[in-house]
Amino acid sequence: MKLGLVQQTANPAGVDALAHAVRLVHTAADRGAEVIVLPELFRWPYPAQAMAPEQFRFAEPLEGPTAAAMRAVAAERGVVIVASMFEERAPGLGFNTALVIGTAGETLGVYRKAHIPDDPLYYEKFLFTPGDTPCGVFDTPFGRLGVLVCWDQWYPEAARLAAMQGAEVLVYPTAIGTIEEEGPEEHARQCDAWQTVQRGHAIANGVFVAAVNRIGREGELDFWGESFAVGPQGEWLWRAADAVDAVAVVDCPRERLGEVRRMWPFFRDRRIDLYGALTKRWDT
Repeated sequence: MKLGLVQQTANPAGVDALAHAVRLVHTAADRGAEVIVLPELFRWPYPAQAMAPEQFRFAEPLEGPTAAAMRAVAAERGVVIVASMFEERAPGLGFNTALVIGTAGETLGVYRKAHIPDDPLYYEKFLFTPGDTPCGVFDTPFGRLGVLVCWDQWYPEAARLAAMQGAEVLVYPTAIGTIEEEGPEEHARQCDAWQTVQRGHAIANGVFVAAVNRIGREGELDFWGESFAVGPQGEWLWRAADAVDAVAVVDCPRERLGEVRRMWPFFRDRRIDLYGALTKRWDT
């Protein structure tokens, strides 16, 4: 799989970024990308900084303008696209959704974000209903793709289940940033933790992992970018600059997975008879 990663500017003025995203998808396709991933909720400003009903104005049906635009470019260029959107299923019922579009513009799958944060300036529980599947794994012409979204990236269970379902590459559309008052040292710690936990998913599961973040100041949040891709030993394949739109194409050869998993046979040595407590909230 040739994985195209699009790091894209945030939208502080409320400008619709759909046309800009389409241009960046074309750029990735021009560079040989086969599967192209956009950041979380890339089209509009990040909506969850406030618990306000008017933020639902950024929601759209699953078959709305975002899907139409991405279906057209996927079919034109013969690529797979992972497009994140604020899906409105009904008035007041929203999902943080990743739509996976195939090379003919068809739907390969829909994943609705399972883990929903409720932190200062990330009040997503006000807007989004949790999805009812722990991961999304979809067959593409270029390989088996695992799709998770942002806050999902902190949960090893989700990555493990995706790998167990045959995902060869895990992708995480992301919108993560820092608050200015936290200061540069805390920002550095958070960014390092964010990258480290996902490198751990790659290593523990013997898969490729990529996270695609938005960038720029938006309200009180500075989205830090630093999108990246790593291989199945956690090796760096690409790291973006933190303050610019960026498009990268990363090779994810299937044979590399076999090499690493035969060397580090973690799945062989799992003690599944001991893991029942993982279905509990806390085991004391």
